[in-house]
Amino acid sequence: MTSSGLRREELAAFLRARRARLRPAEVGLPDGVRRRTPGLRRQEVAQLAGMSIDYYIRLEQGRGPHPSRQVLAALARALLLNRDEREYLFRIAGENPPSAVGPSREVPPGLRHLLDAMTETPAYLVDAAYHVLAWNRLATHFVGDLAAVPHAERNMIRWTFRQSISDAHWSDDDARRFLHTTVADLRAAYGRYPADPAIRELVTELLGVSPRFAQLWAEHEVGERRPVVKRVAHPELGPLEFECRVLLVPETEQRLIVYVATPDSPTQAVFRRLAERVDS
Repeated sequence: MTSSGLRREELAAFLRARRARLRPAEVGLPDGVRRRTPGLRRQEVAQLAGMSIDYYIRLEQGRGPHPSRQVLAALARALLLNRDEREYLFRIAGENPPSAVGPSREVPPGLRHLLDAMTETPAYLVDAAYHVLAWNRLATHFVGDLAAVPHAERNMIRWTFRQSISDAHWSDDDARRFLHTTVADLRAAYGRYPADPAIRELVTELLGVSPRFAQLWAEHEVGERRPVVKRVAHPELGPLEFECRVLLVPETEQRLIVYVATPDSPTQAVFRRLAERVDS
């Protein structure tokens, strides 16, 4: 985009609103006792962003020059903008937002609490490249005790495509659909985060060791996950059937993977027995 895409009044209003919502303590400044208005002062934002106070005042008044990408990035940092807000800032300033370097691998506390609260439902959290970030106790019956697994090896896609070509799941229709949509979702992440070394290394590795992955990757399908029914012959728990739900977490682009048993089904009864065993 060029400067013709700059929406000055909208940019000015957005900067004023974001400045007003911040407390000084959030950016490492003393609260002071003579603040007549909420939020930061203009000179404080200018200082945090490394620009002159006159320049910043002109931006807030809707009469400043077209801000550069460097200025926008500095304002985003100074105002503690989240991803959506940063993208919005760039767009109203007539610029394409910067690409994210890599998927978020930080587990939001709320998701950690949610996992722990799901006592009768196996669930785990993965990033956009399907690295497992967190899990609940019931999930260990399906993905193992990941606390004993090195961080680099906690990847669902790597586990799956390293399995022997004679493994029974390769002939299962539901499993093949699951793998097809997983690879399509990984390709979407590969396009969103072209600079992320972990995703590049994962794709390069699997292209070299897994003909099945290479075949699916060559189809160039891009898409997000859809729920599938999984039938598992568990070595300890016996035959299980549940819906595998993949829930997108928009603010981090992580996925919460949940094994949902049909109410009053034998699988739900197994999940409940496991929960009771864990709590005892």
